[in-house]
Amino acid sequence: MGKADLCEGRRCTPYYDTALAVKAGADVVVLDGMQGGTAATQDVFIENVGMPTLACIRPAVQALQDLGMHRKVQLIISGGIRSGADVAKALALGADAVAIGTAALVAIGDNDPKWEEEYQKLGTTAGAYDDWHEGKDPAGITTQDPELAARLDPVAAGRRLANYLKVMTLEAQTIARACGRNKLTNLEPEDLCALTMEAAAMAQVPLAGTSWYPGKRAF
Repeated sequence: MGKADLCEGRRCTPYYDTALAVKAGADVVVLDGMQGGTAATQDVFIENVGMPTLACIRPAVQALQDLGMHRKVQLIISGGIRSGADVAKALALGADAVAIGTAALVAIGDNDPKWEEEYQKLGTTAGAYDDWHEGKDPAGITTQDPELAARLDPVAAGRRLANYLKVMTLEAQTIARACGRNKLTNLEPEDLCALTMEAAAMAQVPLAGTSWYPGKRAF
């Protein structure tokens, strides 16, 4: 079938799902792109279902704008958010906030190389372990096993997570200032350019050095 994925939403776009959620009275819409998840499902689903996070944002924003609800109904983006740059780009494309999951787990100590031997016993390696649903996490984070859970120092883990969130925020703020914005929430699509045709098409921002992106109508 080639490089094409099946989509979970109707007509392969978050536009209609977002519109339906708003019409149903939702105060918040959370979009979770295919880069998210913990791999706690079948391989056929992981490899063949979903849309890239980048491709989800603009249709969802358009739905909110068409309904006059942009910035009234919050749009939260997740799935592959790792750095302040990811945060800044999501907000520039029209999101109100971002959410993280796996990144937070790693920040508090999951996949720590010091447990490499334990990860290998599970048939994996530090940096690649994603079977959190099995409850055998050597780092003692996603488990109900008292012996494993005792390995986690909650105070040290909390500090690491706080440091991660602080650095992510500072990175995003730095990017906003570089774009001439005094607040993160002032970032706009005009602050972005795409470096590949695929990114230009999905984000609907101009290819670098041009005022054009694939699918843009000529006026």
